[in-house]
Amino acid sequence: MLKKDDSAASKSSEKNAILYGSETAKALSNFTISKLKMPRAFISALATIKSACAQANQELGLLDAEKSAAIQMAAKEITDGFHVDQFPVDVFQTGSGTSTNMNINEVIASIAKQHSQQKISLHPNDDVNMGQSSNDVIPSCIHLSAAKLISEELLPSLQHLRHTLDAKASEHINTIKTGRTHLMDAMPLSLAQEISGWSSQIRFAYEQLENSLSSLLKLAIGGTAIGTGVNTHPEFAGIVTRILSQSTGLTFTPADNYFRAISAQDTAVHVSGMLKTTAVSLSKISNDIRWLSSGPLNGLNELQLPALQKGSSIMPGKVNPVIPEAVLMACTQVIGNDTTITLAGQSGNFQLNTMLPLIGHTLIQSIQLLSSSSSALADKVIKNMQVNHSMINQNLAKNPILATALNKLIGYDKSAEIAKKAYEEKRTVLDVAIELTDITETELVKLLDPKRLIRGET
Repeated sequence: MLKKDDSAASKSSEKNAILYGSETAKALSNFTISKLKMPRAFISALATIKSACAQANQELGLLDAEKSAAIQMAAKEITDGFHVDQFPVDVFQTGSGTSTNMNINEVIASIAKQHSQQKISLHPNDDVNMGQSSNDVIPSCIHLSAAKLISEELLPSLQHLRHTLDAKASEHINTIKTGRTHLMDAMPLSLAQEISGWSSQIRFAYEQLENSLSSLLKLAIGGTAIGTGVNTHPEFAGIVTRILSQSTGLTFTPADNYFRAISAQDTAVHVSGMLKTTAVSLSKISNDIRWLSSGPLNGLNELQLPALQKGSSIMPGKVNPVIPEAVLMACTQVIGNDTTITLAGQSGNFQLNTMLPLIGHTLIQSIQLLSSSSSALADKVIKNMQVNHSMINQNLAKNPILATALNKLIGYDKSAEIAKKAYEEKRTVLDVAIELTDITETELVKLLDPKRLIRGET
């Protein structure tokens, strides 16, 4: 039995050892479209399903205890990160993912044979794949891998980002600044209010993704080839989902309708849509931060980001918003991935979707990109970014849009005249209003007080 450790070498098979068999070899010969392989999260989820199926078949009296234990042992090695080099099949393969399913069946059978010193002979199809079809296993694997990654990685990352934003907002409740609409000066708001908008976007994304989990927890397992459940025990699906629930902490159930679960990937399309929304939110926040930190002399320069690395190979002293830029690229990839998954979801022809490997690969990539991006934005940007109070105060004092607060007393046209004059003469609205109205200075100071304006008082 291999011992688990953190070295990369230990998590591969012995040098030159090949654990997969003839069907995988055929796939390697046939599918040479790219160098992309199915993600480790997908292979791990697939091994988890194989283990649960072996336990279920043993419980049903269809598989003897020794074979079941051997399958479970081999599957655990795979989920523990061993044998990563034994899953070389291209993402762009047969649309059902049959080649990847055959690949893991063969590897599990070989691992069991090795560890039993040839005493146990597992047939990849008759034993490891008992009661299953690629057509129900691969859709189940898409759901399982996505559900685990969302619940264990993405949701905690989004929660961390939101808490980091809230903490930063609490530091700046009294930091009042110029708001902007159409990229132009607008009414004032506090920095805390601006950040609260970002935080609310993340909370919305979190809630929508959390709600989407319920559809991912319904698995196609038990439907076998086309949804009729041929060649499997009628209690098989219920037992498998119970075992998966116990091992993952998530509450899986058999799909409400196997024909939908196998022929369509509507759930993956829906979840991808929620991931796209999250990517749009992260993009908005990242772009706001880039604009607000632009400068330092010829930009807004209201925020100052941590200097993480040299910003230019030719311009000394330049500091760039590298993390927001990286996040924007990741989000752009996720948005593109959503189009890929949408188009792949349309390929549910009659009783089977035939772009399952592509959907699984792309969905996992999106979840992992957003998880990493959220953490990076929280820890490398929001947590330690500083505020340039002098620039904020300077911009606020000269903001001609403050004249909006006088509309009720002197009308829109007169307020516009004051705003225009203040801008042209580079004077404050207060000074010009004293000159052009008969309102007392005391009253004007009160009316133009930004602290009142950010509360909506006029």
